[in-house]
Amino acid sequence: MPAQAFSFALFLFCYYAHAGTWSTYATLFFADKGMTVAQIGVLMSMIQVLRIVGPNVWGYVADHYDRRVLVLRMAGFAALAGFSGFFIGDTFGHFMLAMIVLNLFTSGQAPICEALMLSEMKGDLTYYGRIRMWGSIGFIVSVTLASLALEHYGIITLPWVAAALLVATIAAAFRLRDVPRRTHKTAPPALLSLLRRREVIAFFASTALMVSAHASLYTFYSLYLERSGYSKTVIGAMWSLGVLAEVMLFYFQAPLFKRWGAMRMMYLALGIAVVRFLMIGFGSHILWLLIVAQLMHAATFALHHSSSVMSLQRWFSGPLQARGQALYMSISYGIGGSLGGLFLAQWWERAGAETVYYVASALVVLSALAATLSFRWQQRDGH
Repeated sequence: MPAQAFSFALFLFCYYAHAGTWSTYATLFFADKGMTVAQIGVLMSMIQVLRIVGPNVWGYVADHYDRRVLVLRMAGFAALAGFSGFFIGDTFGHFMLAMIVLNLFTSGQAPICEALMLSEMKGDLTYYGRIRMWGSIGFIVSVTLASLALEHYGIITLPWVAAALLVATIAAAFRLRDVPRRTHKTAPPALLSLLRRREVIAFFASTALMVSAHASLYTFYSLYLERSGYSKTVIGAMWSLGVLAEVMLFYFQAPLFKRWGAMRMMYLALGIAVVRFLMIGFGSHILWLLIVAQLMHAATFALHHSSSVMSLQRWFSGPLQARGQALYMSISYGIGGSLGGLFLAQWWERAGAETVYYVASALVVLSALAATLSFRWQQRDGH
């Protein structure tokens, strides 16, 4: 187990506790403040849009100055300063500025933490899942406890809860210490030359398509279940079930990767995702089918995420580690998530809710084709 395993786990727990609580309930807070649905949509889109910019800016700064923990701490203080905007104003302009500053700084923290973890593990990712799962546990615990607080004291308490979790994230960052990066006998290739390689382009196209398919869940799943007649209790339970499945896979994944490798695990995750989205589309009124589909989140998120992180190590290690993780976040979740959400929103309006999940399944098929090309070109070119 890495020396800083507890510190990494604590940081991820606090980080995803804040991110999960704020992203889950912010729409209710903005509605309570009188924002229109269109305004709420723009405000919430900042979470994805700033993922395109933030991770790359802070990944570059952290790698260039080799002070990753300092950048992590400073980003935490800056995010908290931005978050204060939710206390001092109640106009759309106030909230927009606060969302931009908050997400500009928080979006880079998870990739930098993961880069630190990967440096300390020195390429041995045996314990990666068991540390990363604490982020998922933080998400479940905080979203559940926050719902009780909001029921009892009202949505107006949300900024106080989220700010407290931001402070906890900053405190957790002060437990971390910088890890000496792995030295390489040869200088690393230039970042732009890496990004021109066809196998790298195909890899990022694959991950972006997979995340864009998941926008059907992250953006629309709660509304889809509500429109299908399910209670908020059932909706909350379904989300918790998916994240619990994800936690279990993170915990037990090491033997799978040792035996089968990242490539086979990624193919398995993509194959299961095709089936999962079809099941959600077909099974809107069949609860047991939806439950099975939620259990598949273990593969479509956790297995795919770990496979992607391991595949990245082929190109982005040492001095490029933080920027590699940042590119993965910004291209996959920033660009892929943003475009997927916008495209599937239009599709919902024109063709109906169920068809959104059929389109998501088709996006995963395209993701699998791109992944196949990437792995084939890697083997052919020897990269």
